[in-house]
Amino acid sequence: MGSAMNNNAHADSNNDFQQVYSVAKSKLGSPYIYGATGSNAFDCSGFTSYVYKNSLGIKLPRTAQAQYNASNKVSRNNLQKGDLVFIGGSTASIYHVGMYVGNGKMIDAQNRGVVSENINAPWWNVVGYGHVDTND
Repeated sequence: MGSAMNNNAHADSNNDFQQVYSVAKSKLGSPYIYGATGSNAFDCSGFTSYVYKNSLGIKLPRTAQAQYNASNKVSRNNLQKGDLVFIGGSTASIYHVGMYVGNGKMIDAQNRGVVSENINAPWWNVVGYGHVDTND
């Protein structure tokens, strides 16, 4: 029973991902402004919140830490496109979030603006991954 549900969820999440990715991609190059939530400038959690709200109508918590706390944790091996990538000192001190888009890359809002970049960059520490429940 569990595997049938997973297969259905995966098909649905792929559809969901296309919608989320389309919104995220459309914002590449937007400037970073601390505290900004769109639609023309973003901070990291403002960006992920904007993308989910404007693609699937899902409201995420406002900060990267709160988004981590509210997400369904997944391991690196179970990371799927559309999942959130959390960066910080530890799971209790998360200061950055991006959205995984496949091939080891995420789209995130950081000081160079909204960019696509590798999740495993030498200048930060990935502390966890979270799946956004799209079934609510």
